Amino acid sequence: MLDPTSGPATRAGSTRQGHGGPRDVEDRVRVVIAEDSVLLREGLTRLLTDRGHEVVAGVGDGDALIKTITELDGQDLLPDVVVADVRMPPTHTDEGVRAAVQLRKAHPGVGVLVLSQYVEERYATELLAGSSRGVGYLLKDRVADVREFVDAVVRVARGGTALDPEVVAQLLGRSRKQDVLAGLTPREREVLGLMAEGRTNSAIARQLVVSDGAVEKHVSNIFMKLGLSPSDGDHRRVLAVLTYLNS
Repeated sequence: MLDPTSGPATRAGSTRQGHGGPRDVEDRVRVVIAEDSVLLREGLTRLLTDRGHEVVAGVGDGDALIKTITELDGQDLLPDVVVADVRMPPTHTDEGVRAAVQLRKAHPGVGVLVLSQYVEERYATELLAGSSRGVGYLLKDRVADVREFVDAVVRVARGGTALDPEVVAQLLGRSRKQDVLAGLTPREREVLGLMAEGRTNSAIARQLVVSDGAVEKHVSNIFMKLGLSPSDGDHRRVLAVLTYLNS
């Protein structure tokens, strides 16, 4: 049973006005939200729809999420991304992330962005297992930064990666490959962490207040030291790094 939380789809070629200004339809992403807190679910819905995106359904538990995606798939209306809480009814332990992992296996083209109250490394590792394409893991506190949250939803919907800095820190800090990571300079570690968050070279350069060329050099050094070959696409670089760290 679907729980529609947005109005009818906008026709192709038109624009939709939101608090963030008009948005072309081709820029809009379709979202399903899985969150047992009605207040937070409706807040996320309003936040996304106000910025021109389409929330096609909202559910309160993992089983309902799977059922909803199955129904949408049967109508050839799969969303671009699912935003799901890690812990949902009935036990409030791992229902959300288990549903997310199941969805990634059944529908690899659908992005999955999970929200968690705390950094839970086991869940992050399980979600990232195999591929980090179209996946995100954010702490709920990040939702307070509206622009960053919406950007993360869109990035994951488009096949990119959005990892909370705290998640990245734990994955890097507890890696079994610390002996190899020890060969990286402090700046290269910093760049690697930003890469794993899904940032582009230009975004890293802005964050570190350095030139794009400097970042490109750091990235080349990182791949060389880790024995990895650079590949096209920011999310593919993240996949290579996280696959190595969690192998």
